[in-house]
Amino acid sequence: MSTVSIEPLLHHHCRRGNSRHRSTPKLINLSSSLSAFPKKVEFRGRSFCNFRHPTALTLRASSTDTAVAATTAPFFKETFPLERTELVEGKISVRLDHGKNARNWILTVGCTLPGKWILHWGVSQVDDVGSEWDQPPDEMRPPGSIPIKDYAIETPLNKSASSVGDDTSQEVKIDFHLDGAIAAINFVLKDEETGTWYQYKGRDFKVPLVGYLQEYGNVVGAKKGVGILPGALGKLSNLFFKAESSNSQDKNSSSESRGTKEETRSLEGFYEELPIAKQIAVVNSVTVSVRKCPETAKNLLYLETDLPDHVVVHWGVCKDDAKRWEIPAAPHPPETVVFKDKALRTRLQQKEGANGRWALFTLDEGTAGFLFVFKLSESTWLKCKGNDFYIPLSSANNSPAAAKEDQSEGANVDERSAEEIDESSFTEYTNGIINEIRTLVSGISSEKSRKTKSKEAQESILQEIEKLAAEAYSIFRSTVPTFTEEAISETEELPPSVKITSGTGTGFEILCQGFNWESHKSGRWYMELKDKAAELSSLGFTVIWLPPPTDSVSPEGYMPTDLYNLNSRYGTMDELKETVKAFHKVGIKVLGDVVLNHRCAQYKNSNGVWNIFGGRLNWDDRAVVADDPHFQGRGNKSSGDSFHAAPNIDHSQEFVRKDIKEWLCWLRQEIGYDGWRLDFVRGFWGGYVKDYMDDSEPYFAVGEFWDSLSYTYGEMDHNQDGHRQRIIDWINATSGAAGAFDVTTKGILHAALERCEYWRLSDQKGKPPGVVGWWPSRAVTFIENHDTGSTQGHWRFPHDKEIQGYAYTLTHPGTPAVFYDHIFSHYKSEIAGLISLRNRNTINCRSRVKITKAERDVYAAIIDEKVAMKIGPGHYEPPNGLKKWSKSLEGRDYKVWEAS
Repeated sequence: MSTVSIEPLLHHHCRRGNSRHRSTPKLINLSSSLSAFPKKVEFRGRSFCNFRHPTALTLRASSTDTAVAATTAPFFKETFPLERTELVEGKISVRLDHGKNARNWILTVGCTLPGKWILHWGVSQVDDVGSEWDQPPDEMRPPGSIPIKDYAIETPLNKSASSVGDDTSQEVKIDFHLDGAIAAINFVLKDEETGTWYQYKGRDFKVPLVGYLQEYGNVVGAKKGVGILPGALGKLSNLFFKAESSNSQDKNSSSESRGTKEETRSLEGFYEELPIAKQIAVVNSVTVSVRKCPETAKNLLYLETDLPDHVVVHWGVCKDDAKRWEIPAAPHPPETVVFKDKALRTRLQQKEGANGRWALFTLDEGTAGFLFVFKLSESTWLKCKGNDFYIPLSSANNSPAAAKEDQSEGANVDERSAEEIDESSFTEYTNGIINEIRTLVSGISSEKSRKTKSKEAQESILQEIEKLAAEAYSIFRSTVPTFTEEAISETEELPPSVKITSGTGTGFEILCQGFNWESHKSGRWYMELKDKAAELSSLGFTVIWLPPPTDSVSPEGYMPTDLYNLNSRYGTMDELKETVKAFHKVGIKVLGDVVLNHRCAQYKNSNGVWNIFGGRLNWDDRAVVADDPHFQGRGNKSSGDSFHAAPNIDHSQEFVRKDIKEWLCWLRQEIGYDGWRLDFVRGFWGGYVKDYMDDSEPYFAVGEFWDSLSYTYGEMDHNQDGHRQRIIDWINATSGAAGAFDVTTKGILHAALERCEYWRLSDQKGKPPGVVGWWPSRAVTFIENHDTGSTQGHWRFPHDKEIQGYAYTLTHPGTPAVFYDHIFSHYKSEIAGLISLRNRNTINCRSRVKITKAERDVYAAIIDEKVAMKIGPGHYEPPNGLKKWSKSLEGRDYKVWEAS
């Protein structure tokens, strides 16, 4: 979708075009644990908790009857690091000044945030068509510039000459002559340390050097009052183009040529500042000391930390090594409340005359251990390397060495299975449950069951299995920080005719994205697509994703206004209906692209802010979240990340949810949509998506949860578990009612093929490293879309390696998506061959993968023991033993075999 805010992009190398990924300035979406951080961190100080010598330590008792003047020496004392992220804010500045003479100009781009900043930039020529970049002439390139292929330059920012002391301001100056050949300077700002890209209004920054480029929505400093967006959005710009001619009556002449406009306008300087924010990693600490009270024999646990003031400790105790949380008997520290009869929450007390906060806990002698985590906000929890902190209190573990060893073991819990934690008790229990599920699924799939039970009954049972799996996963996620396995048994092959559950299809879907970034320009895209319905069906596609249908401020459709007005740049409402019917006639399901996170207002409030909506859904400012600083909403705070280009909708409002559900059901009935592609789902809680899916009952639904991958000093990390975990968490918040685009797989596949590092395609456990390796039935795999490819090209898949990407996604589990531009290209026949092979071997979203090779120059795998494949220039042949393999497909650096 199209954005109009400054926001970080995915951690990857930019490609030419209008970059427009919608990560917000909040780079890391923190959920139940903080396990993935940039490696470069800001240390805020080590532990300041200085306990006195064991001879005498005075501790204040907490609203209890245990006032202790002197205690014994501590039998446990340990300091733990606390890794978290902190949002820092700054500004990007863009200045255009006169140089040495009238034809000489200097463009200065600066940033006030710390980091290793790089300007990724290029120019547009006057005669260019579209949004492609060109490299600037040599004399325009500042010292230290590095060419990026044939379309861009990267120039480092250096410390600003005007900065003093601790000022972190950096800048770069571009010196150029206004010769009429260059129409604009385009750039994005890149933080080299994290690999994050920052853009303007969801696209490249564009500094126009000729007057006619004012019309572009991403122009930095456009003439006051000129812009394609209403209200506050139009006020972002202040570049002045002044007419040399005083004939103002000519300014609205539509017949005036572009060349004439260039001649009648001259360039003037400007200065503009734009807000920027990023997350930095910070390390705090907590020190825990435990002593015995000589008078009562109770344990006195003293906790001290340098975390911020609002921190709450969420705690409990356990009676044995099973470490099951329990609420201890009173007394409890002050400002302690009970949480769901399962734990206690205590607000830490401010230290008198010093920084930091503390609490004292009085614990009964029979208590085996003290369990706790820190709660910084509703979505931010601090744990010990991904696990609950555990402080042993029993006599068996009273030595600091033993405690440290126990804590170290606990830190590796998410690398162990449940059987390893308590093999004797858990093996029998889990095997029993798994066998029951397998028996149930086998019974449903059996010949006898198919004869005696109706299709509806089978579907109902399967739906309940999926719902139970989602509920089980929800419980599992509440105690274990990392999702490690597919929630559903994958040993049984489901027949293509069986629907699994609302929003997830049959498992055999192959998705076609039926548009690109330029499709709206024809004005009759629906009709053009309708004519291709039969051809797409013959290629093997079962689902097509259509562009956003609503009237929109942006022509691409991602800035909707009146949701019930379906006359868009792609065609009329009647043409949309015709197109949907045409696809249904050839057996293809249709997904509508719906934007639920935000909506462009049509009227201003009394303060002149655009937050009053028109049309059938004439909401007022109560429908806008309260914490969006641009639109003065009177709703509740946002449940997700902010999208700054338009009012963010408050989905916690009952009337909003009611209207959206009615609208989705109306689209299903009136247009005939079978499901949804959900735009920018990071902006609101996944639980609302579940509500919408329950009401609209889509055949298939997929959310766009676009998040930043993990990089260290510009190099993609091998382990992307934190990235895919955040996508998994969103899917789980929907209770599995919708899948998500597997951005993790896209990023890893991109890096592996571009750098010839095929070892990246196997995680530490020998599984696929994306969402498809953890929850394949909810992963929609892709290599390109209208954002990454097309004329945008921000994260274009490595050139000439696209078919390798499809050789991977079309042979592996998950639901594969194929981009329109690739279907109707020279790859058409190869893609058709891969789809045919997938269908012929009934590969589905739950198919099983055995990775047989993942080395520098080759990746190979066997899928369902039916298909073998390899990509990369390296050699691989599947083993010929009991199973014989015959080569079916072969192309540039890929081969696919089928079992005889």
